[in-house]
Amino acid sequence: MPLGRRTDCGDARFAGVELAVPASSPETWVEDASNCGFDFVAAQLRRSPSGDAGLEPFTNANALLVPPGRSVQIVGITSPCLDADSSDARLRQTSAAALREELEWGIHLGLQACILPLPHRLGNANFTHVINQVIGGISNMALWLRMPLTLLAHTSGQRASAASLIEGVPTSDTSQQSVANGYHPSQTPAKQATAGSASSSDSWEWWNRVRCMCGHNGQLGVALELGPCLPSEAEVQRWYGEPVRAIVVPVSVFQTNKRGFPALSKAHQAVLLSFFQLNVQVLLSDTDHIMSPALSSSAFPSLSEASQRQMPAGTSSSNGPEQQHPLRPYWEYLSFLFKRQPEPDPDQMLELSYRDYLQAPLQPLQDNLESATYETFEKDTTKYSTYQAAIEAALLECTPQEGSKHLVIMVVGAGRGPLVTASLQAAHKTGRQVKVWAVEKNPNAIIHIQHLVASQRLEDVVTIVAADMRHWEAPQQADILVSELLGSFGDNELSPECLDGAQKFLKEGGVSIPQSYSSFLQPITTAKLWNDVKAYDDLKHFETPFVAKLHRFTPLAEPQAVFTFHHPNKSEHIDNSRYCQLKFEASAHPGVCHGFAGYFDAVLYKQVHLSILPSTHTPNMSSWFPIYFPIQQPVQLLADQPLELGVWRCGANHKVWYEWCVTCPQCSGIHNPNGRSYFVGL
Repeated sequence: MPLGRRTDCGDARFAGVELAVPASSPETWVEDASNCGFDFVAAQLRRSPSGDAGLEPFTNANALLVPPGRSVQIVGITSPCLDADSSDARLRQTSAAALREELEWGIHLGLQACILPLPHRLGNANFTHVINQVIGGISNMALWLRMPLTLLAHTSGQRASAASLIEGVPTSDTSQQSVANGYHPSQTPAKQATAGSASSSDSWEWWNRVRCMCGHNGQLGVALELGPCLPSEAEVQRWYGEPVRAIVVPVSVFQTNKRGFPALSKAHQAVLLSFFQLNVQVLLSDTDHIMSPALSSSAFPSLSEASQRQMPAGTSSSNGPEQQHPLRPYWEYLSFLFKRQPEPDPDQMLELSYRDYLQAPLQPLQDNLESATYETFEKDTTKYSTYQAAIEAALLECTPQEGSKHLVIMVVGAGRGPLVTASLQAAHKTGRQVKVWAVEKNPNAIIHIQHLVASQRLEDVVTIVAADMRHWEAPQQADILVSELLGSFGDNELSPECLDGAQKFLKEGGVSIPQSYSSFLQPITTAKLWNDVKAYDDLKHFETPFVAKLHRFTPLAEPQAVFTFHHPNKSEHIDNSRYCQLKFEASAHPGVCHGFAGYFDAVLYKQVHLSILPSTHTPNMSSWFPIYFPIQQPVQLLADQPLELGVWRCGANHKVWYEWCVTCPQCSGIHNPNGRSYFVGL
């Protein structure tokens, strides 16, 4: 059964268990695990008491057999003893053939995924070659590379390089055993960790090498294993943007609480909870000693019997914890942790379906928006209350034009009228008399404003104008010009071009709301979004910025300001084209850049801001998600290596577009030259 009934955490609700499957009763082991609460079982595709099954052919005695209808509840595990990169030619060839055979068996069984053990050494080209060949022919089954979150150093002070899961195999390039998260790492020659190459003790770099050689294939994910020692918070966060499919929690990392039940340290709890938030499921491993015959005999009930007890986490039956099946307390504790997560607020629930979902930016000048789009934006009460605060502040400082008792407010791009309402409420609150002009080009939206005015009897206060603000000739000048033309990147919905055309409405010294806005860019790791763009299998989508609610991503540097626009624009010759060269400070850890997240910060009026920049984000505002600028080839970054980016905002008579290009550490091609793939129509 799922760890909890919540629907906002995706696959994080599901828990699996790694078991040594008995050959004698393959029909019952999945059902028993399910009755205990686990949603799926992970088991080796080829079993052998001696541990060298990877070198034996498949037979009905050692092959994993799946009960009918249970394949979707099973994750296969390839044999850990296989060494497809051994210096011994015979072992290398035999291991590669056995690995391919096991994966093909998993495909034949229709399993949801197969777990690949950590390669034996940093130089794992042949292992990856086999994976890349197999993954090219997979349609449904995913591959999860098992990676320890931490690779512990050898006691001699040397750094461990990988996990050698073979003992006693004669190879010339394995030596000096140590333990990392249940693995037995082998020490590779120091020359493998030369400057500019992958660090032998960094598990992320091991994963990145395999991922890169497999062409960033979206079916290749990570099963990230916790160990007794945890890395720094920054090293953990590096994995947030990676395709982590499961968190593997060995029984050995649990502690025993005062009541005799298993529990995790606070640090381990924090890591697990953070991945729950990213929709990552959990896999309990290292259970063999608990599920040994001595423990699973008459001293304990069966899994099915244990499931009937439904004991709350942290409590014991009248007979004490020693009477409960040993796996049940672990499931209950994981369920307890899952349920500790804070409940999502209404705004977060509204955003769930948009998380890491690519959306084309709106083109409000070129297209007439649908009513549902307006309705979605109007649900954001924070945005309009902030606009109202800015209008109030401006009204208090404005004086009516000579010979008039009214202040003139022009709402340009009025939509269905929410800013008209905000202007009237601001006038009422400040006690100012106003005359409001509502200018809107969408004929369908005009009908909604007409209904608003008629239903509230505002004909003497509000004048509706069905026209494009750039071409309308206003009969009088405005004291305040109000607009909500901002896009996720500030200027990407042509706010500069629209307001430059409308600023002729303003009297000398008049106020524009917003007064200014700046765009920002930040390099990020986001394997999910990058692979979604790649799935289109064309150049166009790599040259298109997308709006997305970023969820599974890792920032690689602080955001930097790109373009700033002021209104009214007092330049003698108005030119909204821009160019900016950005240099992002180096990270202390290696990483991969999949593109850039864009934000904006707007000054509505003096101290009143509207922002989606992470550091200044307006609380509880949901109208704008960040914008994602993809790059065609991910950029590999070494530790302490800066990243440089060139960005252009270009314009012609009928369109505006962006171009971007990574210039350091290596040059990419210029994306979207001349707006060939994406532009905003004027």
